[in-house]
Amino acid sequence: MDNQDYQNNNGNSGNNNNNNGNSQKRQSLFLLLIASLITLVCMSFFVNYMNKSTSREISYDQFLAMVEAGKVESVQITNDKINIVPKIVQQEEESADAFLNAYRMSQNKTTYYTGIVDNPDLVSFLNEHEVRYSAEIPDNSSFLLSILLTYALPIVILWIALSFLFRKMGGSGGPMGVGKSTAKVYVQKETGVTFQDVAGQEEAKESLQEIVDFLHNPNKYTKIGAKLPKGALLVGPPGTGKTLLAKAVAGEAHVPFFSLAGSDFIELYVGVGASRVRDLFKEANKNAPCIIFIDEIDAIGRSRDSKYGGGNEEREQTLNQLLSEMDGFDTSKGILILAATNRPEILDKALLRPGRFDRRVIVDKPDLKGRVDTLKVHSKGVNMDETVDLDAIALATSGAVGSDLANMINEAAINAAKEGRKAVCQKDLFDAVEVVLVGKEKKDRIMSKEERRIVSYHEVGHALISALQKNSEPVQKITIVPRTMGALGYVMHVPEEEKYLNTEAELRDMLVSLLGGRAAEEIVFDTVTTGASNDIEKATGIARAMVTQYGMSKRFGLMGLETIESQYLDHRAAMNCSDVTAADIDTEVMKILKNSYKEAKRLLKENRKLMDELAEHLIEKETITGKEFMEIFRKRKGLPEKKDDTEPDGNDPKDSVKLGKQTSEKAGNADAGSVLEKGGVLAIQTEKRTDISG
Repeated sequence: MDNQDYQNNNGNSGNNNNNNGNSQKRQSLFLLLIASLITLVCMSFFVNYMNKSTSREISYDQFLAMVEAGKVESVQITNDKINIVPKIVQQEEESADAFLNAYRMSQNKTTYYTGIVDNPDLVSFLNEHEVRYSAEIPDNSSFLLSILLTYALPIVILWIALSFLFRKMGGSGGPMGVGKSTAKVYVQKETGVTFQDVAGQEEAKESLQEIVDFLHNPNKYTKIGAKLPKGALLVGPPGTGKTLLAKAVAGEAHVPFFSLAGSDFIELYVGVGASRVRDLFKEANKNAPCIIFIDEIDAIGRSRDSKYGGGNEEREQTLNQLLSEMDGFDTSKGILILAATNRPEILDKALLRPGRFDRRVIVDKPDLKGRVDTLKVHSKGVNMDETVDLDAIALATSGAVGSDLANMINEAAINAAKEGRKAVCQKDLFDAVEVVLVGKEKKDRIMSKEERRIVSYHEVGHALISALQKNSEPVQKITIVPRTMGALGYVMHVPEEEKYLNTEAELRDMLVSLLGGRAAEEIVFDTVTTGASNDIEKATGIARAMVTQYGMSKRFGLMGLETIESQYLDHRAAMNCSDVTAADIDTEVMKILKNSYKEAKRLLKENRKLMDELAEHLIEKETITGKEFMEIFRKRKGLPEKKDDTEPDGNDPKDSVKLGKQTSEKAGNADAGSVLEKGGVLAIQTEKRTDISG
């Protein structure tokens, strides 16, 4: 399409928008006119009814008869009639009936009127019977005031009432204006967000910085022939800061920022979505250069095929209008569309193609350095003492997103204020990490002696196997204190460094460690409990991923048997094989788990005395540190004492937070079938790496 055709299309689009606006205005005025006429008719009918209820018409001879009988108090002669006020009749006695008395009073208040007859003797006739009379003096100001009060004032009140009602019904212009855009417009001073307020997303900031530079210095790019991207799609898990990044772009560019959610396009009325899309781009053209940000765009951008729930006519109309508008606007004006979603796999392919959303900016979970920078940003306004080590906290929170880290800083500040301190210490941050991961301690939950023994052996089984294996993380803490998220106890491990890949040996050792709690229960008590339900769930997930995704099964080799459908939400996997192969996969997974459980039982049986000693110590103390655990372990194994002071021992405040988010909480309530364990080791697969975090 050449430039002339492009301009013609833009002109036609503008004319259509103007015609739609004029049509809506005419419809609104027509509706208001009809309502005004109906109101005036009703008011006239009401006034006439009230007048008739208090005044009665009589003939002229009846009027003369009333005067002659002495029943007239006074008369008023106007231009078109004679108003007659009768004398009030005094009742000789009060009736016992209240309704009859009220009727008599209403009769006494009734007035009469009659037409004017040419009678020159009327005045003398009234004087003869001592009837007061008067004539009406014409008053033009009173007439005008009566007109204003009777007709103009009701119309004004009606106009105000209808305008208020129409706004409440869902549109800035009344029912016919419901298609107006509801976007919130921010300017730079109101958003108050720049790239300095966003940490841990350096790659995303770099991609968006180029767009900001284009808005500031368009000639720098247009000289070479480059064009401003029409749109950028921010994709990532919840809580990673997609909305914050969009506001930072607007803050850096110093341009108007239209912000709205995908659901804002949909209303009760059919066709509202498409109308609001048109109005949004119309307003954006008026305020260009500007940025349009659509959060949760999957609400209207869902694929139109049947795989992802297509077929909604209203939503498809809205999507079609959005596609048309994105093709029609001129990028030379400086209009940029930003959108955010954590479900890119369900978006329509026409929406994602180049020319609409030219860039896909991944806003992923921050790495170790990113978490350190994020903690620094969120702790700017928080008083902290010299014991705080944000590097250790970042190492402890592998897999956390920006919102998680902000929550941890806030929980630490609340805890410090609650205990009467003026600054946050490392212990506050450590407690905050535990609160976010496993909840607060349930001090009011009292377990029986037998249950405490079961939970103690369960946790010691996990910890002991971790210490016996070379591919496991060191134990940081063991506790049997119940937590509000349902855990009756847990084992905390220390990550020596952040890992992006895991070997097959590490995964198999992880399976043995996960099943160590169930193995300890069976060895000591000759029975099993519900406490291992979460361990079994996680172990099954890792074993299945080894077979179907990682190619770590000799039977299936490098064959991919599962695909991840929801990469940024729940990592839901879908089988990509026949039913026969799926049954074989279950058999292979069962074989891996059986071998891991067998290995766990072997290790614990060979170290039964050590397990008993550790369990008794844990029952007595309820919570033991990694240093206490390793002292008993080394003493029983005849190993030398720790000589490296850099090894975390759990006593120093800085060491105590060097825990991993690989938190294995291996306890559950013995209620029938209840799954009460939280946390644990979780294998999360991305496109290029496997993160082990919990």
